[in-house]
Amino acid sequence: MFYKQVATYVSSKMTSATGQLIQRIRLYDEEEHPTQNNIMVDEDLVQYYQLLADRGDAQAQYGLGQLYYLRDTAFDKALYYFRLAAENGNSNAMAYLGKLYSEKNDYIKQNNVTALQFFQRSAEKGNPIGQAGVGMAFYHGAGVEQNYEKAFKYFQLSADQGYVEGQLMLGIMYYKGEGVKRDYKMAIKWFQAASQSGHALGYYNLGQMHATGTGVLRSCTTATELFKNVAERGKWSSMFIEAYNLYRQGHIEQAFMKYLYLAELGYEVAQSNVAYLLDQMPNQLINIYDNKEEQYRRALIYWNRAAIQGFHTARVKLGDYFYYGYGTEQNYEAAATHYKYASDQSQNPQAMFNLAYMHEKGLGLKRVC
Repeated sequence: MFYKQVATYVSSKMTSATGQLIQRIRLYDEEEHPTQNNIMVDEDLVQYYQLLADRGDAQAQYGLGQLYYLRDTAFDKALYYFRLAAENGNSNAMAYLGKLYSEKNDYIKQNNVTALQFFQRSAEKGNPIGQAGVGMAFYHGAGVEQNYEKAFKYFQLSADQGYVEGQLMLGIMYYKGEGVKRDYKMAIKWFQAASQSGHALGYYNLGQMHATGTGVLRSCTTATELFKNVAERGKWSSMFIEAYNLYRQGHIEQAFMKYLYLAELGYEVAQSNVAYLLDQMPNQLINIYDNKEEQYRRALIYWNRAAIQGFHTARVKLGDYFYYGYGTEQNYEAAATHYKYASDQSQNPQAMFNLAYMHEKGLGLKRVC
């Protein structure tokens, strides 16, 4: 199973604290809702946080700390702002100080005892990140004697507040019977919770259980879907951020080529983005495909691939292409088939309207007056 092999490789590079979803912004959705997905941080926002942080705003200090922490190359600045926020009582900042001291990096010397102290301060305030951090310390015996029962207790507190690392670790402990009686049903429950929170290891562990029929009916189809989700979290997925930044900066050709690469790897969002750029910005891609008809043909291919993977708006676009004869011969029957599929599967309002119009006019469907 190809996806399982890749998923195993990807998951081996992750820990319970990593594996979060890399944002894949769909350009079509951004056109419909311009501010909904646009969370990329620009320098104006950083400067605004900087101003508030310098005035003693603990939330802004924590926010700046997170921005620098996520950049992976500015841990010294992250440490500075997390310290300021923690001194002002921010429990999230305390927990992230614990993370900085517990993780190995080139900027801060690892110190498990110091990390545990910050996690405990955060946990005492009821913070789920801090609770998970204390749980990890007891689980691994980092800065404290190993104790699975205490680890389980803290993971439970964290998971009950919806924190993904606590959810994942509860799943692992139930699966292995560490600090609690082995219970595959409970393991599945918490792995599902972790996967719904976007953690790749939640998907991976669920995939393993479905592949082997452990605690659940064996299903290769379900396992494959779960492993596919993990495989798509590999380091190559960071190209989504690069492509989107190029798109925002107006470098459409460069963005297109990165999305095209990701589309060929099987990413549905990249497939729909390739089709969208061909559909909406043909003049800016003239150096790649030198005529409109070829662009439509290519767009049709990628709308189709995205539709097959479940993006119902792509199914509506397929209907449009067959209706108008874009990149293919005009075919009302085929258009109606795609509109009906989108209508039945997702109650897409545009598909419903198009079907009603085609019924009224007798285009590819029996006329209904």
